[in-house]
Amino acid sequence: MTERVWYKDWFDSPFYHKLYFERDEKEAEAFIRKLIAHLQPPPGSRMLDVACGRGRHSKILASLGFPVTGIDISSGSIETAKQFESGNLDFFVHDMRLPFWGNYFHYAFNFFTSFGYFKTRREYDDAVRTIARSLRPGGIFVIDYLNVHYAEEHLVHDEIKKIDSTIYTIHRWDDETHFYKKITVTDPSLNQPVAYTEKVAKFTLGDFTDLLAWQGLQVQEVFGDYQLGHYDVRKTPRLIVVAKKY
Repeated sequence: MTERVWYKDWFDSPFYHKLYFERDEKEAEAFIRKLIAHLQPPPGSRMLDVACGRGRHSKILASLGFPVTGIDISSGSIETAKQFESGNLDFFVHDMRLPFWGNYFHYAFNFFTSFGYFKTRREYDDAVRTIARSLRPGGIFVIDYLNVHYAEEHLVHDEIKKIDSTIYTIHRWDDETHFYKKITVTDPSLNQPVAYTEKVAKFTLGDFTDLLAWQGLQVQEVFGDYQLGHYDVRKTPRLIVVAKKY
């Protein structure tokens, strides 16, 4: 794409990682361990972490003994992740909309609402096609997304977060199709504040069911939180979908 899109700059920013990832490593690890205990992958199952960022989920999966490949569009994130590469863990800069290894992985994961950033339905179809084709027949895809209805009802419009010497001034709003979040960063290392605006599509369970089915993936289970509790359209914060390739 020739146009510079918001996530290219934001995901490469150190302020993005400080805001979202540096304080919830324990929650992430607990979720992965619970998910793997539930899925019970056979030893040696090959796993793909789509939009892996700096590799925090990939590292946990690899620590459990599985061969893991992480891909992300952010070259800066992958550069950081590569320091953790090992015999069963590797990382590549890759756009999920473009084909990747075909018929290779037993499991694919997309964690932490790392979807919903594109402009067109075709781009989303391309991304799901990449994931579906990367899986072997019978392979499992897990997508971890926000629960749209819960997020609408619990939207905090204005918030200020201070992490070390960095101040994040956050303004949130939504319309019929997207959530928006404008994040203004003030930090001693910056000559002046910088602002980023996130835009995330409002994908419901029905939307994902259709997107997945179009690429030969059938929904098997749906969870509503990181403890793998029952999904409730109004009451649970997450939409975690487990689908199988046929």
